[in-house]
This record gives sequence, C-alpha cells and structure tokens, in this order.
Amino acid sequence: MSIGSTPEDPYLPETDRSETAPPERYSHGHHESVLRTHSWRTVQNSAGYLLPHLAAGQRVLDVGCGPGTITVDLAPRVAPGEVVGIDSEADVVEQAQALATDSGLRNVRFSVGDVYALDFPDDSFDVVHAHQVMQHLARPVDAMREMRRVLKPGGILAVRDVIYGSTSWYPALPALDLWLASMRAVMLGNGAFPDAGRSLKAWARHAGFHSIESSATMWCFATDAERDWWGSSWAERALESSFAAQAIETGVATLSDLQEISEGWRYWAADADGWLGMPHGEIIATK
Repeated sequence: MSIGSTPEDPYLPETDRSETAPPERYSHGHHESVLRTHSWRTVQNSAGYLLPHLAAGQRVLDVGCGPGTITVDLAPRVAPGEVVGIDSEADVVEQAQALATDSGLRNVRFSVGDVYALDFPDDSFDVVHAHQVMQHLARPVDAMREMRRVLKPGGILAVRDVIYGSTSWYPALPALDLWLASMRAVMLGNGAFPDAGRSLKAWARHAGFHSIESSATMWCFATDAERDWWGSSWAERALESSFAAQAIETGVATLSDLQEISEGWRYWAADADGWLGMPHGEIIATK
C-alpha cells in the first residue's frame, strides 16, 4: 500500500447505507444487569467534556437516554431550561421518568423516540447529547444528520462512544480476551460499530458539521468497589443478558464459552491488582 492511500475500513462513514444496512438489534439488551451499569452513569463520569458548554436556560435533547441518570443530571445544570430524554424502549423510558419524578425535577421529561425520525421541529434544541448510542446504529451518519436538523443554528452535538478494541486490562486473562472477541462479533453481526468512538469526527463531518472538536477520555475500574461492581455485572451479563442469547444464537460463543467469560470476570474482580481501562472518543460539533 502506498503512503497516502486509504485502506478499506468498515468504520468509515457510509452516506448511502440506508438501503444496505442490516436491521438493527441492540447487542446488550435491557436485562437488569445491563441497566445497573447504565444507571451508574452521570454527567461527571460520562459527559465531562460537555460541562464547559452547558449554560442556564438551554434546551437539551438526550438521545438514547436509557434509565435517565445522565439526563436527570443535566436538568439542574441548564435550569430553567428544559431537558428531554428519548429512548426506543418504553419500559426504559418509564424507569427514567420515575427517576425524574423521584428527583423532584420539573424541567426534565422523557418519551419514546426514534433517532432517525426525531419528533421535533427543525432548530429546536441548543444541545443534542448522545452517550454510547452511535455504536449501536447501523446508520450513524443518518442519525447525526437528524440530530443536526433539530439543533438551533450555533447549537452543539455532543457525542461520546467507546472504542472496545482498545480496551485493556490486568491481569492478562484468556477469558476476557474471549469476552472482547465475542462482544465485538455480536455487535458486528448486528450491524453495529464496536469501535465507534474513533469514527465520530468522520461521521459528524459527513453529516454536515464543519466545526468539530475532538477529545478522548477513559473509564478506569481499579478499586475493590469498582472491580466488584463492573466485574459482577459482566459476570451476570455474560450468562443472562441479550448478549448471551445472541452470542449462542449466532454461533459466536457456546454456553461453555460464556461460563468461562463469567468466571473470568469474577476472577478479575477478586484480584487486588485488577485494572481495566475503556477509552472513549468524544466530539463537540457545532451547527
């Protein structure tokens, strides 16, 4: 390959993927063990790059809000502005609305929504936020175009996604190698992008954004409490979540493989020297 040539890369944006993209299927599912990890997320630990861009009075859309912990955390930061969270799953939206009610916040609401057909007029929001969403979409550029549509001129799109392929851990455990390979294979089989974080800038540019700031941060789990929380969750997810069912259904892994993965996570969690880092790509794109 000559210097300067562009290799074929499945993560490069495909602007005409609407007709060829496979039907989308959420790789993680909504098992309690999955929602437990999603409920850990806050603005501080999952959207810190967005903090300098938040201001009182802004109207914010949180796309793929899940159980709503980030969404609810955004609300007091932009009050008296409004925060709207949408997700494709009605049960998850109901859980998020209950969290908002319990929090006593009146400037946040939730509804079922479709990222490819947002139920809002053009130029409706100052900020559109999406955390760990693009990796699950078969048509990320189309989704970003739709999010751009509902942004006001001068508004910002804030997106953060993991780069699974760069996840690293200690000690070296074959069971976790198997986990990562299986996770990536399930996602790719679903038409998803397990390394989406590295493509966000390119996708945003193809979606029509011209002013794009890029950054990267990492989730790190190393303390006894962090390892117990993350490792226990994945030990359960490896056997009981939608990921497990899909892995067996598609031939990516056997039940024996999944049991090995589960045991590997428990072994890692119990190791006082255990460490894991998950890098994420982030963008702030201005309309």
